[in-house]
Amino acid sequence: MTVAFDPLFRDLNRLATEVFGSSRVPQAMPMDAYRTGDHYVVEFDLPGIDPETLDVRAENNTLTVRGERRGRSGDEAEGEVSFLASERPRGTFSRQLSLGDGLDVDNISADYTDGVLTVTLPVAEQAKPRQIKVGHGGGRKVIESSAG
Repeated sequence: MTVAFDPLFRDLNRLATEVFGSSRVPQAMPMDAYRTGDHYVVEFDLPGIDPETLDVRAENNTLTVRGERRGRSGDEAEGEVSFLASERPRGTFSRQLSLGDGLDVDNISADYTDGVLTVTLPVAEQAKPRQIKVGHGGGRKVIESSAG
């Protein structure tokens, strides 16, 4: 509670994040994951990420998502940028998810719209549930034993 309300601790936390965190260490990205029909869907919140920096890979049963939000450096027309507040994290964002064997990794697709990266992972054909027909012999045999 002290960190959230005390301006000194808030500023120290911001400074530590700027110095040690945002641009040097990959940041986590919030996500939702769910199944719908024969697909798993993972949605990552990545507002302000340049789509050209997005990298989605599936390798060795691991899905890796990376993206980068660059800082504003100011161009010649604007001159030097002087921030009044800088709370949005910048730098490289990365997340890895372990994938099960029942996914069709050759047909994974990804779409980035309105700051949300949606990755769709189809269930492999061999992993889909199947109805198994149960046969019925029709008659019953009675086994009798002879006591003799």
